[in-house]
Amino acid sequence: MTYDKVIKAAVTGFALAFTGAPTQAPAETLQVMRGAPSSALQVPMNRAVVVESDVPFTELSIANPGIADISSLSDRTIYVLGKEPGRTTLTILGADGRLITNVEVHVTPDIAEFKERLEQILPGEPIEVRTANDGIVLSGTVSSIARLDRALDLANRYAPDRVSNLMSVGGTQQVMLRVRFAEMQRSVSKSLSSSLALQGVGLGGDLGLAGGTNTLNNSGGLANTFNGNIPGNNSNNGAMLFGFNAGGVEVGLLLEALESRGVVRTLAEPNLTALSGQEARFLAGGEYPVPVSQTDGSVTVEYKPFGVELKFTPRVVDGDLINIELAAAVSSIDPTNGFNVNGFSIDAFRRRETSTTVEMRDGESFAIAGLLSDDFTDLNGQVPWLGDIPVLGALFRSAEYSRQQTELVIIITAHLVTPTRGEALALPTDRVRPPTERDLFLFGRVAASDAPSRGGAGEVARQDFSGSYGYVLD
Repeated sequence: MTYDKVIKAAVTGFALAFTGAPTQAPAETLQVMRGAPSSALQVPMNRAVVVESDVPFTELSIANPGIADISSLSDRTIYVLGKEPGRTTLTILGADGRLITNVEVHVTPDIAEFKERLEQILPGEPIEVRTANDGIVLSGTVSSIARLDRALDLANRYAPDRVSNLMSVGGTQQVMLRVRFAEMQRSVSKSLSSSLALQGVGLGGDLGLAGGTNTLNNSGGLANTFNGNIPGNNSNNGAMLFGFNAGGVEVGLLLEALESRGVVRTLAEPNLTALSGQEARFLAGGEYPVPVSQTDGSVTVEYKPFGVELKFTPRVVDGDLINIELAAAVSSIDPTNGFNVNGFSIDAFRRRETSTTVEMRDGESFAIAGLLSDDFTDLNGQVPWLGDIPVLGALFRSAEYSRQQTELVIIITAHLVTPTRGEALALPTDRVRPPTERDLFLFGRVAASDAPSRGGAGEVARQDFSGSYGYVLD
C-alpha cells in the first residue's frame, strides 16, 4: 500500500513539473524535401539549427568544421552549431552512397541580441541592422554623431573590425563661429624736474654755475637760459623759465613738467562657418617677408602671416551641443622691437593668441581668454645732499611716474546654421552703385541713386545708415 502511494506521488510530481515548465519556443529547422533544401541554412554564431531530411541518410560531411559543427540526432535529423562567421557546405549522403543534397550553411553574427541592446541603449533611433558575409551593416539616419558613435561601438562588440557604417546624421551639421577680440590699452605718465643756473662776477673773477636734474647742466643749456630761451632739447609738455638779478649775480631757474594720457582700442570680429568635423581657416591680413640664412651662406625669404587668424574644428556632439577646437590670434608688425643684421631691417611682431577646446550649445558664448597687465614705474632722482635741503632741495630733485594697463578679452559664440538661397543674402556694396557720367559730372554724385528694390539687397537699400549702426560705407 505504501509502495503504491509512493508511485502515485512520483507520477503526480512529474506531471506537475512538466505542466509548470515554461513553454519553449519551437526550434529553428530546415526541411530537406525530395533531395533539395527549402532554402539556405542561416545559423547565428554560437546557436544551433536543426536540419530535417525526408529520406534517411547514412553519412554527413561539413566542408569547414571551423565555421560550423554537425552531429546526427537520428537518421533524418541533423544538429548544426554555428562557430565562426562565414560560409560552408553541408553534404548529406544516402545509404547507397548517392548524394541527397548539399546545404549551404551561412554562419552570421548573432544580431538578435544586438538589436535588443541597440534598442535599449538608443531608443527611438531608426537604425537598421543587417548581416553581410561575416560582418554587420548599419544603416539609417541618427540624430547626432554621438549616437552614431555609440551604435558603432556596440556593433564592434559583436563583430570586431567587421562593421560597415552606412548611417547618416540628421539635423544641422554646420557651425558658424563668431570670435570677438577686444583689447584696451591705457597709459598715464607724469614727471617733474628742475634746473638752476648762476652767472656773475665775484671773488675777483667770472662766476658760472649750472646744476639740477635736467637740461641746464651743460654750456648750451646755460647760454639759452640767460638769453631767455627754453632749451631746444626739451621733450616735456610744459616748461617755465624764471630769471632775476641779485646784485652782480644772475639767477636762472627752469621748471619742466610732463603729464600724458593715452587710450588705444583694438577690436576684431572674424566669423567663419564649417561642417561638423571639418577644419576651417581664416586670415585677414598679409604676409611679411623674413630673410633666413642658409648653411651654404645664401639667404632665402620666408613669409610670416600677420593679421586676424582663426582656425577651428567644430563637432556637433548631440542635438545643439557643439564641441569646438579653436586656435585664434591677432598679430601686427611692431617696428619698435625690430633689429638690423647684415644690411637687413627686420621688424618684430606683436601677437595675441589663444588655443583651447570648449563645449557649448547653439547661441551660447564663452570668454575663452582674458588678460590684464598692469605695469607701474615710480622713479625719484636728486643731486646728492642738495636734494635733501628743505624747500630749496626741490630744485635739485626730479620725479617720474608711469603706469600702463592692458586688458584683452576673447569671446566666442557658436551658431548652428543652414544654407539659404543666394537672393536672400545682401552685401554692404549692394546699396552702392558706380555713378554714370551724367551723375558724376553734372550733379557731382559719387554713387548712383537707383538702388535695388528686391531681395536682400533691396532690404539693405531701404535701411537708414545715418545713425551709429549698419555698414561703414566711407
